[in-house]
Amino acid sequence: MAKEVEGKLKLQVPAGQANPSPPVGPALGQRGINIMDFCKVFNEKSKGEQPGVMLPVVVTYNTDKSFSIEIKLPPASFFIKEALKIKKGSKEPGRDMISTISMSQCRDIAEKKLKDLNANTIEQGTKIIIGSAKSMGIEVTG
Repeated sequence: MAKEVEGKLKLQVPAGQANPSPPVGPALGQRGINIMDFCKVFNEKSKGEQPGVMLPVVVTYNTDKSFSIEIKLPPASFFIKEALKIKKGSKEPGRDMISTISMSQCRDIAEKKLKDLNANTIEQGTKIIIGSAKSMGIEVTG
């Protein structure tokens, strides 16, 4: 008999640092998912990532309380900040531009993140990354 999917849950958890405290514990506990099993599996799968980086996770849980997790790449803003070596975006995007990013850098980020983006080609993915950069107060050149 096939397992019946009960639902999906989306979380953002720091790489290698999942623990039963909020927000992870309550979100999983109210759905009947074993919190410690999730933490062990997530920490094992994310140990190759830079510690502390927020990773989007999709947890698919079944009626028999088993689950599977899909760990996605960090958000585009992480890659943009990493490429420009900045701590955070502008407080007033659109008015206060804090840095510039080149089209080639945007394209590189889009290539890394293409499987997680809602795009079919590198060009479409690049446009999404450009939009993320502009919303952070970063000017796109080239």
